[in-house]
Amino acid sequence: MMKLGQKVLGKRLFAALMKATFYGHFVAGEDQIKIQPTLERLRSFGVKSILDYSVEEDISSEDAEEREMEGCESKAEGSNAMERYTPQRKFADRRQQVSGARTYFYVNEAQCEKNMETFINCIDAVSDATHGTGFAAIKMTALGRPQLLMQLSEVIARTRQYFQQVTGKTGPIIHSDVNTDVFEKRFREENILTDNLAVKKWLDSMTYDKKGLIHLFSWSGLIDTNILLGDLFRVPNLNSGQMEPLISALTREEEEMFKNMMRRLHTIFQYARERDVRVMVDAEQTYFQPAISRLTLEMMKKYNQEKAIVFNTYQCYLKETFNNLSLDLEQAYRQNFYFGAKLVRGAYMEQERARAEELGYEDPINPSFDATTDMYHQCLEESLRRIKMNKNVGDSHKIAIMVASHNEDTVRYTVQKMAEFGIHPLDRVICFGQLLGMCDHISLPLGQAGYSVYKYVPYGPVNEVLPYLSRRATENSSILVKLQKEKSLLLQEMWRRIKKGHFVYHPKGNYMPVGAQAYK
Repeated sequence: MMKLGQKVLGKRLFAALMKATFYGHFVAGEDQIKIQPTLERLRSFGVKSILDYSVEEDISSEDAEEREMEGCESKAEGSNAMERYTPQRKFADRRQQVSGARTYFYVNEAQCEKNMETFINCIDAVSDATHGTGFAAIKMTALGRPQLLMQLSEVIARTRQYFQQVTGKTGPIIHSDVNTDVFEKRFREENILTDNLAVKKWLDSMTYDKKGLIHLFSWSGLIDTNILLGDLFRVPNLNSGQMEPLISALTREEEEMFKNMMRRLHTIFQYARERDVRVMVDAEQTYFQPAISRLTLEMMKKYNQEKAIVFNTYQCYLKETFNNLSLDLEQAYRQNFYFGAKLVRGAYMEQERARAEELGYEDPINPSFDATTDMYHQCLEESLRRIKMNKNVGDSHKIAIMVASHNEDTVRYTVQKMAEFGIHPLDRVICFGQLLGMCDHISLPLGQAGYSVYKYVPYGPVNEVLPYLSRRATENSSILVKLQKEKSLLLQEMWRRIKKGHFVYHPKGNYMPVGAQAYK
């Protein structure tokens, strides 16, 4: 309907119609200047902003498939990847069965540079428009060849398998009571340690912290743009004793592409730190996510030394989310950097389940909505527990958590648990997030009551945000079934305006921060 309207009405008239209706409801404006009235109105109700430049390329499913297969297939000979971490044409159009998340498809390195510039401009917009209170949002698949994220995710899976093979222990290495003695013993049993300088060097390079072994590799080297992936991820083969790579084969050009991706990430986060803008790294599919989370955590370690600039996203519909969050919180504590996280339910459920069934690996999604809610609550409580622990030693701002949810019960549960853990709204370590144009009956009362609340604020030219608007339309067709209260409130307000003659009505907030005594 939007495409037809654009053709029939012409771009100018169509844009005017959209501004008065759908676009005007879900998008703040066309550029940094025109979004100011929306941001000011939100601020008047105590609500801050997460800015996202929402221009998306509208391409056919066939073109999306071709781009994805080209962007995810390695050019190296002898590549022997696990099937879960190989591109599948059937699932190549990552937009299928997904409405709540933007999708980037790799074109070339020049396009990745343009995407980086877009994110930089968004950071400028946040800094200029929100006076240091806002966020910018980025997606890592916009900044490099997705094949590299897929292969790095495979490395993480292979590392866990190798650790289990050598030690006999399961679970994250960071939670295991293991040191180099265990590895040396196993290597001697296999007769591969004696006079093997490469193995000895590998053992010496294991990274430790104040509580013991963390990783088989120096993961900080991962974000060093001078280190080759093929050189970093090597382990002793238990049969031959020779050092072998865990990562699938990479060409010299692909190694260079990974360096480019790292350079773009460094550029974004360094600039964000200079402009004092926080950046959220969005979650993506499970065959990309281990790499995205690993890279994001390493960026936290580098850029979150004085405050939380880099935020990771945790999808609570995944079975592994609580373990992953606990592991990352522990690493932030051990290595003494600020930790930032956004908790969401997730955006790729149907797609993930279909792919797991097709390829024959375990469904990564929790079995039910209630199980996902329980996972969300677990993650929230673990975060609050650690915030409370930090607060008891006078270091309450080491962890910052955003509860990004349109679910009233989840928000109510969070407010209740904050009170139980003694976390004050004015501590500003827990915040809430909803989309612009949705759930104002949750966002605005929270903001008025002094809680830290954010709206995810899209912006961009009318005729270039049609893909975004179509996703919002698709999402709302299902979500509004569950939001009877919001629909009822909107209907009541419509009749009130008709009865009062308020046909053109602009509510004005008069937000004043509530003092701490109100919460005692």
